[in-house]
Amino acid sequence: MSSVPLILPGAAALARLAPSPVRPAARAICPSSRPVGDAALRVALFSGNYNCVRDGANRALNRLIGHVLSRGHGARVYSPAIAEPAFAPAGDLVPVASLAIPGRPEYRLAPRLPGAAAADVRGFAPDIVHVSAPDGLNAGAIRLARRMGVPVVASMHTRFETYFEYYGLGLLRRPAEAWLRRFYNRCDMVLVPNAGIADEMRAGGVTSPMRIWSRGVDPRQFSPAWRDDGWRRRMGIAPHEVAVLFFGRLVAEKGLAMYEAVIAGLRARGLRVRPLVIGDGPERDRFARRLEGAVMTGHLGGEALGRAVASADLFVNPSLTEAFGNVTLEAMASGVPVVAADVAATRALIDDGQSGLLVSPRDTVAYVEAAATLIADRGRAAALAGAALAATRSFDWPATLDAVIAGYRSAALSANRA
Repeated sequence: MSSVPLILPGAAALARLAPSPVRPAARAICPSSRPVGDAALRVALFSGNYNCVRDGANRALNRLIGHVLSRGHGARVYSPAIAEPAFAPAGDLVPVASLAIPGRPEYRLAPRLPGAAAADVRGFAPDIVHVSAPDGLNAGAIRLARRMGVPVVASMHTRFETYFEYYGLGLLRRPAEAWLRRFYNRCDMVLVPNAGIADEMRAGGVTSPMRIWSRGVDPRQFSPAWRDDGWRRRMGIAPHEVAVLFFGRLVAEKGLAMYEAVIAGLRARGLRVRPLVIGDGPERDRFARRLEGAVMTGHLGGEALGRAVASADLFVNPSLTEAFGNVTLEAMASGVPVVAADVAATRALIDDGQSGLLVSPRDTVAYVEAAATLIADRGRAAALAGAALAATRSFDWPATLDAVIAGYRSAALSANRA
């Protein structure tokens, strides 16, 4: 699930917004003042849409800040804010001026770091500046951190460069890749969700040191035990129907068109499938019109979400834009067999043929074949689901968040030595 869609007007604008190419300034804070060992840290997090939209990136960042505070550290968040956010923010949120993105008003874009916010950062005196979205606000945060002599840690959450093809803006992909390369190369450390994404970033010219920030899954919320045949009946799913799950924000870049094609392909084979769509977004009405008989739950949370996911028979995830794939992990933890695009995010979670099936990302026939195979062979589907469930037990939230704090300490220690 994604954060801010990177809608940029072109190479000239990219050049104007890009961080300055100058070398880092001399550190304004004496190295001996930096925390080492077990001393408390002060973290300034910059986000594109911290709690404006409920997506995977925002949920992870809020969970991170909550964990940082629970460990006795300090944190302050700088992000666009709206009158009716998707959820209450973790930690202190300092709102910054922003604009609604054309065509995607649920997302905000902060073109720069305002002076008032910069003054607030200086007053907070962070030990680490954490940037999480490659926009003007975060670019400004990098420049400010350099002037303050504070190390910068970036976290990579989504493959923004892949978004353009879904909106008829394919010509902007290469300028966007150049912008992303420059953005991440201005950071002291980049947190990536898996080794595959790290390899892709290195191949794209990112040379900054990288560390893995994986994700976790809550086994109390996502478990096969939540499967509920009574819920299926109430949703209108007949006993002989196969509930094929789509789980995520209803936006074009999540692969909605491919999911539609897979459902059509399965029905063309005479298979009794019922689309089960969990999530919301600007494409909801159009998606529902094109999926005859679909069960559209809208946004769910807590036990209701766990029950709905576990009550599916098969999860098809055609998204190419995710860097981690939280929904894939949650479906696996719910005991639902998975067919997904063969991209770095899913390769990090699924052992193809053992804990799920990976298919060529744009091959509709391959998706249909894989899904039809698991519908026909319930034994194999159950075996894949069992292996997937076992694999999810290593994805522990406290451990992954402690790893981020360890990354902060490493960056601070390196700054001390510089």
